[in-house]
Amino acid sequence: MIDDYEDGNALAGPLSEIFTFDVTTADTRCAGCGRTGPVADLRVYTHAPGLVARCPGCEGVVLRMVRTPTAAWLDLRGTVALRIPLD
Repeated sequence: MIDDYEDGNALAGPLSEIFTFDVTTADTRCAGCGRTGPVADLRVYTHAPGLVARCPGCEGVVLRMVRTPTAAWLDLRGTVALRIPLD
């Protein structure tokens, strides 16, 4: 795996078009290894069509996002759960 990635904070801007809260503060559980941690800790690869976020534990794909001129496509199949803190 090439270590040319950004941390999960790179998802803050793109995901703010979909969610009304800062998703990087939410905890995600990896479907591959069960690791739980903030979205901000994911490894985000931007050198693909869209964004690919991988688990820092097992490198499994947790999230994919592609934006077209008319829609955003969000694939969360690598996420077992997303815990969103409420105020």
